[in-house]
Amino acid sequence: QVQLVESGGGLVQAGGSLRLSCAASGSIGRLNVMGWYRQAPGQQRDLVALISSGGGTNYADSVKGRFTISRDNAKNTVYLQMNSLKPEDTAVYYCTYAAGVNSWGQGTQVTVSS
Repeated sequence: QVQLVESGGGLVQAGGSLRLSCAASGSIGRLNVMGWYRQAPGQQRDLVALISSGGGTNYADSVKGRFTISRDNAKNTVYLQMNSLKPEDTAVYYCTYAAGVNSWGQGTQVTVSS
């Protein structure tokens, strides 16, 4: 099993920045995909960004050019740098790890005020 611990959420004004971190521990496979999803109240959980262990990335159209995903394989940690935040980015952000079976973090709240 893989355990994920997220940090870095909070309250920020529109136009501001936040950086999320997610540290993975447990049975970490050499080949995997880590990333972030988000869920706003009453909405489904949607993809934000993913990054493979080889460094390949995938972003939701709504965050392209504003968010950057990166990872430190030595630390088994993935980061999400969020710039130019908008009120519609407000959601609970969940870290995910995938290597055959998906694992999820507990979520961290991001609130962007207008």
